[in-house]
Amino acid sequence: MGETTPDDGEFVRATEGFRRELLAHCYRLLGSVDDAEDLVQETYLRAWRGYERFEGRSSVRVWLYRIATNVCLTALGHRNRRVLPSGLGRPSDDPSAPPSIAGPEVRWLQPMPDALVRPENDDPAATVAVRDSIRLALMACLQYLPARQRAVLILRDVLAFSATEVADMLDTTTAAVKSTLRRARAKVEEISPAAERVVPPTDRELRALLGRYIAAFENSDAAALESLLRQDATLEMTPAKTWFSGKATCVPYLTKYALFSPGDWQMVPTSANGQPAVVAYLRGEDGDHHAFAIAVLTLAVDGIAGITLFGEPGMAAKFGRPQVRPVSDR
Repeated sequence: MGETTPDDGEFVRATEGFRRELLAHCYRLLGSVDDAEDLVQETYLRAWRGYERFEGRSSVRVWLYRIATNVCLTALGHRNRRVLPSGLGRPSDDPSAPPSIAGPEVRWLQPMPDALVRPENDDPAATVAVRDSIRLALMACLQYLPARQRAVLILRDVLAFSATEVADMLDTTTAAVKSTLRRARAKVEEISPAAERVVPPTDRELRALLGRYIAAFENSDAAALESLLRQDATLEMTPAKTWFSGKATCVPYLTKYALFSPGDWQMVPTSANGQPAVVAYLRGEDGDHHAFAIAVLTLAVDGIAGITLFGEPGMAAKFGRPQVRPVSDR
């Protein structure tokens, strides 16, 4: 082929330990698990091809982040931002109306399974840092930034690379990095939700709330679900553009369009974006339960502050769950 290839064993030893954090990085930039996985693969392919020319002027980690960031920036040049329903317009005030389904031009934010990006060393501080940096509210805000501002903000404020390192990654100057970072911070401050800060529950409270949420759906218990929601709770459900803000509209909508007969729903607990979540299965005509969506919950000490339902049944596999839960298996 006319070019020297690196020793595979040496390359793997030097680079493989960064795969999970690079996946989280690409996800923060792209808002898509599928795209992030593809571009991490592209990053490692480019790194493998260029490994013989890597001269150690930076650490392997910085070098990999340079490749990954630029691969993502190239991809973002050809793609619209990913959104949640709340990013498309005001909430609906009519819970009795059928939801409005978005067309193919809308690209939705995807949930990230915590298991895919959790640090392999199980360091508690690192785990918390990763969890906080992929929360849905932050991910939705990041999507409003131009690609380069998004990259600089993530590299500086999330990953704590120096301005000099970021300038080298992006082939620019330190002054340009600092200027871009100021604009990115100002934009995030402008678009961040101004609502009351959600005080997170303790682990014990979280498990109890999640258990009650699962029971309410599996038992089709509208009263139990209503008791869990805060007055200002939000409900978003891709691929619908329709979303709701406030218990007064969320509960009637869920009662009419989501709570069927007891046993129709099965909820398997998991975690996504550093938040409690469930893989939701709906009973089909064959009696089996089929993957329907991933629901990510925003929980507070006083109840559920938000339900974000991602209507992508195929994502069950990303969470290590089957597409179908047959009657015979239960």
